[in-house]
Amino acid sequence: MIRSIVHLDLDCFFVSCEVLKNDSLKHRPLLIGGNSDRGVVASCSYEARAFGVRTAMPMKYALRLCPDAFVLRGDVDLYSKYSEAVTHIIKEEAPLFEKASIDEFYLDMTGMDSHEGSYKWTDELVAQIQKETGLIMSFGVSVNKTVSKMGTSEGKPKGHADIPQERVRPFLDPLSVAKIPMVGRKTFQTLSRAGIRRIKTLSEMPVAFLERLLGQNGKVIWEKANGIDLRPVRPYSEKKSISAERTLQKDTIHIQHLQNLLSQLTEGLAFELRQSRKLTSIVTVKLRYSNFDTYSKQKRIAYTANDQKLIKIVHELFDQLYERRMLIRLVGVKFSGLVSGHPQLDLFDEAPEMIALYQAMDKVKERFGKHSIGRASNISTIR
Repeated sequence: MIRSIVHLDLDCFFVSCEVLKNDSLKHRPLLIGGNSDRGVVASCSYEARAFGVRTAMPMKYALRLCPDAFVLRGDVDLYSKYSEAVTHIIKEEAPLFEKASIDEFYLDMTGMDSHEGSYKWTDELVAQIQKETGLIMSFGVSVNKTVSKMGTSEGKPKGHADIPQERVRPFLDPLSVAKIPMVGRKTFQTLSRAGIRRIKTLSEMPVAFLERLLGQNGKVIWEKANGIDLRPVRPYSEKKSISAERTLQKDTIHIQHLQNLLSQLTEGLAFELRQSRKLTSIVTVKLRYSNFDTYSKQKRIAYTANDQKLIKIVHELFDQLYERRMLIRLVGVKFSGLVSGHPQLDLFDEAPEMIALYQAMDKVKERFGKHSIGRASNISTIR
């Protein structure tokens, strides 16, 4: 059976939320992100994009391109509230959906009376979402996640793309290879140097050549260029918390070792958050003494999945919690109050070089395991 997969994406989501909150911002060039000297643009309005401003651009440079832009720090709680409202509507109406991020969803409409029926149903859903929340969505309907997502991207803003099986190749072929999800700047440059700039050209290349050129991702990118994507729509379920704890081989009072262990646990959990595109708003530290008395302390924070911020908070909680100066046998860390995250949500205070560092470390962990790289301060951690 040919699948019918819908991709939904809230247009310029952060900006739209801010405009709903303050109507005077409508039609103004608006930048959301860190406003310090080393801040980064987390999101920007279409009016700002007309000046060449882009997401993840240093705020200083963005303001040189668009000096009259209005800069906002960003309100993660506001964005989460609107995201939950949209999720609730989709949950009530859709038979099967996946929440890919705070502003992005996939629906599996396979088995509906016809492909046209899926498109009409989705169009009505998007109209309902706009009516109830004020937010505008673009969507694409096609045979798999990749093509429907690319359809959404090509149709923005306020676009609706309908790409049945017979139109997949005519739709994909003329597009730049940069339009393929997971083709970043470096991959695009590598393909361009090999003379591969259009999807049609890429789709006709031998898989073995692309694997030599791009490594293990070569085959996946070739499949996407050919409109092949077998990934299922995974049923949505909101995970409430994640945690990790470690029982020491020998009870200890060595503060530095305990802090190093907490750092290691926190770093691993933060990586899990980023992998599942989640952010946490509540941090809890747990201690168990040698006599089995157990205590915990928690703190509510601004939503984040940033190792550095979370480790600092975990150490603060440990310092507040550890008062008895007895031997410790177990330490633990828990993140709760989770929301579906978004790369931009953690850009508000980050410098570009730090973002690049986190991305590079995550790639190493994805390939070799989450303990394959970490902070040098954790090397002496007791196991």
